[in-house]
Amino acid sequence: MSFTLPQLPYAFDALEPHIDAKTMEIHSQKHHKAYVDNLNKALESAPELATLTIEELLREVKTKAPDSVKQAIINNGGGHHNHALFWEIMGPHAGGEPTGAVAEAITAAFGDFAKLKETVKQNGMTQFGSGWSWVVWDPAAGKLAAVKRANQDSPLMDGLVPIFGVDVWEHAYYLKYQNLRASYLDAWWNTVNWNAVEAKLSAAKAGK
Repeated sequence: MSFTLPQLPYAFDALEPHIDAKTMEIHSQKHHKAYVDNLNKALESAPELATLTIEELLREVKTKAPDSVKQAIINNGGGHHNHALFWEIMGPHAGGEPTGAVAEAITAAFGDFAKLKETVKQNGMTQFGSGWSWVVWDPAAGKLAAVKRANQDSPLMDGLVPIFGVDVWEHAYYLKYQNLRASYLDAWWNTVNWNAVEAKLSAAKAGK
């Protein structure tokens, strides 16, 4: 089975003014597409992995992928899954504070939403070079955690389930924010679709 580029669930300009239309177009149609294309190319050399879902592939890449394509699968499989989730957990007319199960999980893990935002921003600002600032479900601890990862490394490789997170590669923000990563991280919260995040949390708790 080959992986395909998912359709963006809203218009390129839907996240304006927080994320500009040109960035969304290039990010989703060029950068994400390159990850999908390169992942499929890598898997041509590992047909035994072709039946795995993207989640299964990332969870098992370190032990099952041939050394010749392991890093390519980590880079491009992570890039594909990370971006597919990124598009899903953002949306127009979004943002604000979480409620319900998400708010309860945040309070249990971080104390309050303000502390979570502070931690996510700190992780995003201290991720040297390219990477992501994630909020994940830790099945072993039974609670949320905030982590950062370099490049396109997926938390799935470490037994964690990404619930939502922010891309801090420069291509995610540079057209609008240039070198002001902190401003981008602050504005990004206005795009978070908490209903989608709650669905991710529910699935993670259920082990799906």
